Amino acid sequence: MMKGYQVNYVPSKSVDFEGINWEKANCLTDFCSPWKSDPFSKIEFRAFWDLENFFFKFIVFDTQIYIDQKDDSFDSINNSDRVELFFRTNESLNPYYCLEIDTAGRLMDFKARPDKEFDFDWKWPKTDLEIKTSKDEISFTVEGRISIKSLEELNLIHNNTIEAGVFRAKFLENENRDYEPTWISWVNPDTETPNFHIASSFGKFILEQ
Repeated sequence: MMKGYQVNYVPSKSVDFEGINWEKANCLTDFCSPWKSDPFSKIEFRAFWDLENFFFKFIVFDTQIYIDQKDDSFDSINNSDRVELFFRTNESLNPYYCLEIDTAGRLMDFKARPDKEFDFDWKWPKTDLEIKTSKDEISFTVEGRISIKSLEELNLIHNNTIEAGVFRAKFLENENRDYEPTWISWVNPDTETPNFHIASSFGKFILEQ
């Protein structure tokens, strides 16, 4: 049975994240790192929806943040601490859509198909997606707004359910002074090596009526 998370329906007039009452959103905290035994920082994920938008928020209780700053390319984002949301149209992953956001608010969005066939030319429509990031003395936060219209047009809502993966990449310096990732997931995909691009890494977001 797929893991589930209930997304509360909360009417919102916010279009800029100000005044959002995140306390009305369920808090998801049961993340795992199946391929490493090292402890990782606590992660809180919240989401709610209204008739126009799906809102999400990550709070990661970590201040040792690594960002590859050589440029703003996808390669640089891919080598930085970040959070990730994947959405699939069906279990065959044909297609699915990926949003990967680092702590500087840089976005790597792309369309994908099975066996890590990535289309980096594809972009989520700009007017249908908004991202905001912030930091404080104990954590960093990534917030997002996705239009319900775009989710429907991409065939990602079925019977008030969105099939989604929720992930984090944490980079740590090794003994060679290189940075390597620890992969963290909401759903344990039960793979021998780290892999989020697989059907078993997804759960269900259940949109409350």
